[in-house]
Amino acid sequence: MTNKQKIIVIIGPTAVGKTRLSIELARAFDGEIISGDSMQIYRGMDIGTAKIKQEEMEGIPHHLIDIKQPDEEFSAAEFQDLVREKITEISTRKKLPIIVGGTGLYIQSAIYDYHFSEAPSDLDFRRSLEKRAEALGNQAIHDELMKIDPSSAAEIHPNNVRRVIRALEIYHCTGKTKEETQANQSPELIYDTALIGLTMERDRLYERINQRVDLMVEEGLLDEVRTLHDRGLRDCQSIQAIGYKEIYQYLDEQISLSDAIEMLKQNSRRYAKRQLTWFRNKMQVKWFDMGANVPFEKKFNEISAYIEGKLQLKSNT
Repeated sequence: MTNKQKIIVIIGPTAVGKTRLSIELARAFDGEIISGDSMQIYRGMDIGTAKIKQEEMEGIPHHLIDIKQPDEEFSAAEFQDLVREKITEISTRKKLPIIVGGTGLYIQSAIYDYHFSEAPSDLDFRRSLEKRAEALGNQAIHDELMKIDPSSAAEIHPNNVRRVIRALEIYHCTGKTKEETQANQSPELIYDTALIGLTMERDRLYERINQRVDLMVEEGLLDEVRTLHDRGLRDCQSIQAIGYKEIYQYLDEQISLSDAIEMLKQNSRRYAKRQLTWFRNKMQVKWFDMGANVPFEKKFNEISAYIEGKLQLKSNT
């Protein structure tokens, strides 16, 4: 027997079907949903982050959505604190917490015995890198990171200059890569967890991603991003999100709209690939294939049966 709090965690690449499954599982197991997405925390960034609409929630409470302004910073450490508070709060109400998302480090930090250590800083070194990025471009700085810390470079987009510079700064100060500084992290789950991963054959997933981007454009992505652009938001963590940085380039007259949309699709597909690689390497996941022309109801029953056995629960269905 375990006295650990029971939770469900649903992970997987963008557009694989996490939202629909999470709603059905919340209904079946009397659950509440905690967003595990690092960008759905921002207000006014709804379309580009594929944020769930109010009517899609079907009355299921959702947490950690719209809790920050787009110009505010957010970290995995802050996410860890907030999620653990929510898990306790939801469990106290005799509801089942269900974490849903695709931001790997955030979710890992919340459900595993994961400790953040404060790496030293060197402000002069940081400023020198910022100047170098301005002079040589973002890719040049990212290439430097790739040479010394390929693991971090693979996880950080070249346009996320703040995180690239921070990874270089950690190496400069410690002589260790970011991964090496976190090597003492425990692989132990701190909750009684049903960790479910959703996957799909690549061609079908990429088709769904492309369709999702087209739908975002139809629903008004351009106007949403223009609102942020007109507010003068520039060097913000939020604006580095896929779906925003590409449209910013169009609004800055650097590329055409059609090129921005195609770049958005390409970056989304690449991100999905990185997500899958990260989850498979970092977390102990029970995978379920959501493709292969199998009806959703059959997949849902299979996943529900796994949860019932793993957490010793009985569903309402």
